[in-house]
Amino acid sequence: MASKTAPNAKARGSAAANSAVMDPGIDRLDEATLRRLYSFMLKCRTVEERARTLFKQGRFHGNYYAAVGQEATQVGTTMDLLPEDTVAPSHRNFVTHIMKGTPLKYMYAQLFARKDSPDQGRSSPAHCGYAPLNIITPASTIAAQLNIGTGIALANKLQGKPNVVMALSGDGSTSLGFWHEAVNFAGVHQLPIVYIVENNLWAESVSTSLQTRVKDISLKAIGYGIPGFTVDGNDVQAVYKTAREAIDRARSGGGPTLIECKTYRWYGHSEIDPAKYRDPAEVEEWKAKDPIPAFEHVLTGLKLFTPAWKEELLVAINAEIDEAVAFAEASPHPEPIECLNHVYSFSIHDRELNRKIYTASIPSPASGRG
Repeated sequence: MASKTAPNAKARGSAAANSAVMDPGIDRLDEATLRRLYSFMLKCRTVEERARTLFKQGRFHGNYYAAVGQEATQVGTTMDLLPEDTVAPSHRNFVTHIMKGTPLKYMYAQLFARKDSPDQGRSSPAHCGYAPLNIITPASTIAAQLNIGTGIALANKLQGKPNVVMALSGDGSTSLGFWHEAVNFAGVHQLPIVYIVENNLWAESVSTSLQTRVKDISLKAIGYGIPGFTVDGNDVQAVYKTAREAIDRARSGGGPTLIECKTYRWYGHSEIDPAKYRDPAEVEEWKAKDPIPAFEHVLTGLKLFTPAWKEELLVAINAEIDEAVAFAEASPHPEPIECLNHVYSFSIHDRELNRKIYTASIPSPASGRG
């Protein structure tokens, strides 16, 4: 099993553990935890592949930003979060909703921009938040969600709450001022937050080599005076162990941690991106490192996996997805005039004037006009 090494050193599975920062029992994951890790990875993969299929069928509009291939990172970093903890996701962290417990029907309703979605059809697609479980809405401005998450971490500390924030972003975000400001502020004030960098080698169409000179993004943690770790983002056990320690550290007052997970997204930046800028051989090389069959091999060696169990899981997952999609497609579209709800910058006079203009000029989705 992989072990985590000391701060700002690599944690790729071969180095010896540093007892000064290591829980003595951290390497011994119980069977229930191993099964949960696998079940969640399989569910996340299945949910995303269905979303990609639905988009290609024209069942919902806009776009979709799949993280297929990155399941070990997303599952391993978020599985142990409590309902009171907060997730600050990026547009590629749609499946972290699964980890926090957002019902699938609301997730798909959000993709379909329907009124019964958590945002009532406002931020489709994939920019999905869920307030009841403390999932903030992803920012369209790259890395801006980290500022919001860092603010929540500050509030938690000021109020004496033992809650943790898990803030996720891609490798490209680390080149931006938003990212620097958030991590620097958290380091100065020792806030209860964990920053996850999903280094999938590409920021949209720009490779990591054109964005930073450091080989391991975790080295940037040195500049903020916080622990930094690089892990194999396709090794769900290594990710889980490192994240669990960081969560425990943050919850006990030890401040923030930066974790770089080296992984890969199989598809383009989005479903309308053909990803021609990538070498097909590179894609195939990383597909061969698929975290799901790799973990199946581990579980088989522990006598915890059978093809029959996987099929049982898939039947249940697909049934849940079918119900969620049916719910989403049956949910009504929001009326155009509803876009003025929850907008606070208008005066009462302007709001009513805008309502009259919208009512007169924009047909209802239910009317069949337009």
